[in-house]
Parts: sequence; structure tokens; C-alpha cells
Amino acid sequence: MNNNKTLQPVQTEELLGILQSRFEKNLKRHENIEWAAVKEKLMANPVKLWSLNEMEMTGGEPDVVAYDNATGEYIFYDCSAESPKGRRSLCYDRAALDARKENKPAGSALDMAAEIGIELLAEDEYRALQKLGNFDLKTSSWIKTPADIRKLGGAIFADRRYNTVFVYHNGAESYYAARGFRGLLRV
Repeated sequence: MNNNKTLQPVQTEELLGILQSRFEKNLKRHENIEWAAVKEKLMANPVKLWSLNEMEMTGGEPDVVAYDNATGEYIFYDCSAESPKGRRSLCYDRAALDARKENKPAGSALDMAAEIGIELLAEDEYRALQKLGNFDLKTSSWIKTPADIRKLGGAIFADRRYNTVFVYHNGAESYYAARGFRGLLRV
């Protein structure tokens, strides 16, 4: 990953083109939001633009899903059909990664999210995403785990099967080729 956390002008234009195209193809995800206002906010926040690029490069297909009137921020979620391919095979957090004695994954979901500058979706956010389409029909995604569950060694993940959103538990140190994480970014 780029440690500079800024994009070159060519990268910026390319990313804005991708985001605008996705925005226009999925208008039901963000009714009453205008692309010009989103673009203006993005251009004023180069670090957030870099984070969106990282979301895109890891397969997240970020898109605007809401506007927070209280903070004046646009909210982007990973809207890829399946859990982002470049963010799979990760355990939940650093403590879980450190606890594994052998067969360690390449990293953890929380560490990667922090590197990218995003947050994992919470359960209510994941359920809100699922109202916008059918996501994680073949994969699953780690979601923000409540502290009391994590304290006991667990972590939660979710997926959609049988036209229903399921939330499950697993040991935080587990990892699977079909489990990644979805993030959100506020701009």
C-alpha cells in the first residue's frame, strides 16, 4: 500500500471517473444525493480520496449510501457483490493474529481497515447495506464485534443466504478464503 496517502492527479481523475460511473449506475443507493456535491467533498479531502482508492484497489467497489445531516458527511460502503477479494483470509484483529501459533494469516481485518483508513461495518450498517441489494451470497464478512464478545475470544461475521441476513460467531483467530470484511468511510 501507498504510505504517502495521496493520489497523483491521473489517479484522482481515474478514481473519480470510476466512482461517478458507479454512482450513476446505482442511483437507488443514494436517492436525493447529487454527484457534484460528493465530488466537491472528495476533492477537498485528499486523504479520504486515497482511502477510497484503497477500497477500490482491494475489490470493495465503494459507493455512496447515505448523507449524515448531523455531520455533513457522505457515507461510502463497500458495495462489491462479494466480500472484497483483496481483504479475505484475515483473522479479526491483532490480538487474534498474535494468538495464532501456526498457520497464521497474512494479517487481520482491523489492522487492514486501519491501514486503509476505514471502519468495519457494524451489524446495523451491514443490514442497511443488504437493503440496497444482495451481498455476500457466496462469501461472508467480518463485522464490528461488541467488546463483550471479543473479550471472550469471539468475533462476529455476516452473510446472506436463503434471502436472509445471518450474523454468526467464530473464534477471532479463525480465517477463511471466503471471508473478508466490508468497510465504511465518512467524507
